[in-house]
Amino acid sequence: MHKITFTILFVLIFCKAFAQTGPGDQILGEWINEEKDTRIEIYKSGAHYSGKLIWAQNLMEADGQTPRKDVNNTDEKLRIRSLANIDLLHGFVFTEGIWDDGKMYDPKSGKTYNCLLKLRNEKLEIRGYVGIPLLGRTTYWERAL
Repeated sequence: MHKITFTILFVLIFCKAFAQTGPGDQILGEWINEEKDTRIEIYKSGAHYSGKLIWAQNLMEADGQTPRKDVNNTDEKLRIRSLANIDLLHGFVFTEGIWDDGKMYDPKSGKTYNCLLKLRNEKLEIRGYVGIPLLGRTTYWERAL
């Protein structure tokens, strides 16, 4: 009986140790924005990558107890939702070193932008744009330790 248990345990550990992740999974984990006031967790669901807001300096109302709401959202139905754990990034697909075809939501303006992501020198380059990437803005996030 001990041999069977040991064998099963060994196989499980061996499979986990040699499980391969794709090159697109390099961005998985927690990131801190350029202003250092927001922390985002990038995760994978199926073939798509998304990022949710897990911490921010102004995530709570002045009373320190009530979570801030998404009051600037252009969709009136979404203005009552809490900002905590909302997806700021969603729908990204990894192709040839770029995470593309995704959207980025800006809770400060309530607007959603086309977006692409790239890893550059251990930083995550986020390019939000309207229309074409040339008409956009770039910011750089650092990996959280």
